[in-house]
Amino acid sequence: MTDRLPQPLRSDAMDNRERVLASARALFAAEGLDVPMRKIARRAGVGPATLYRRFPTKQDLVTAAFAEQMRGCYTVVDEGLADPDPWRGFCLVIEKIFESQARDRGFTEAFMSAFPGALDFTADRAHALNSIAELARRAKDTGHLRADFVLDDLMLVIMANRGIRAKTTAAGVAASRRFAALAIQAFRASADREPLPPVGRWELVV
Repeated sequence: MTDRLPQPLRSDAMDNRERVLASARALFAAEGLDVPMRKIARRAGVGPATLYRRFPTKQDLVTAAFAEQMRGCYTVVDEGLADPDPWRGFCLVIEKIFESQARDRGFTEAFMSAFPGALDFTADRAHALNSIAELARRAKDTGHLRADFVLDDLMLVIMANRGIRAKTTAAGVAASRRFAALAIQAFRASADREPLPPVGRWELVV
């Protein structure tokens, strides 16, 4: 037989991998995705060759580092979809996404990087956004979400929330919670509210 089963990592190699991932998560969260790979290796206490052996590209590293956060994103969206009140579920998704964004800049950049319409739009990102679009449709059907809402509107406020800078994480979370409340008020249907301008053919730069 010529085919071989994949060999498990040695304990020292596994330790190196976990240190690299922990360092990547911490630096991505604090500084975003532009952190140099060498800085991640230095913080993890490994050489660049060790890092690149496990993660040949930064995309490989980002994908591995944020696997847990992506599962958490699924959980939030699924929780919103499961709420018998679609508007309440829609608001919950906004509030939790904004708070997560305030706590971890890197994951937000990773999630937003291929939106909208990029050719490398991943299945994970597509699943999450399609689920949010379905939740928005349900919230519109109840009459609580404004009829002219489009998914790009949510992306715009997520991008705006990403611009919040605070001296501490707690202050950033507090500011994001307030901004989430303002966004939710803007999205709520109201008989006397002026309609939004037409949807343009813009390209969001993230």
